[in-house]
Amino acid sequence: MGYYAEISAGYNGLHAEEQAEKARIILDGLPVSGLLLDVGAGTGISTMIFEGKAECIALDPCIELLRQYGGVRVVGRAEQLPFKSGSFDCVVSVTALHHCDVAAAKKEILRVAKEGAPVGISFFKRAKNFPLAKRLFAGSRAVDSAKDAIFLLQRVNVR
Repeated sequence: MGYYAEISAGYNGLHAEEQAEKARIILDGLPVSGLLLDVGAGTGISTMIFEGKAECIALDPCIELLRQYGGVRVVGRAEQLPFKSGSFDCVVSVTALHHCDVAAAKKEILRVAKEGAPVGISFFKRAKNFPLAKRLFAGSRAVDSAKDAIFLLQRVNVR
């Protein structure tokens, strides 16, 4: 996470407006309540959009970014979420999953989400792994934003 640690002080200036816009699209498209996990939350720009609707936990692998968020913070990676299965009433990720193994991240997100939990994922359309993300989230409702595709779905029992 060297790059994000280096730019952490100026991250909000670079990304606040677009991250907040994508979080609002997710908020408008999903019933958000209960305990929410924001995967790849960075400085908590998107997490703060969901506060007031849900009890939020911000997760990111970069401690320098997370230190800027005043709420509950957890250092961790999308591919190995440090939570019990079925822990969350809602899971979101705003423009973060293109940095990881998206198939492993999706599996982990669905594992920690309760059955029926809404899941909102925005994914950078110019990322090399965007075609894979489109396949993995096929069947979900997709909303197009300027730089991202936003996938809105509900976790179903996958047994």
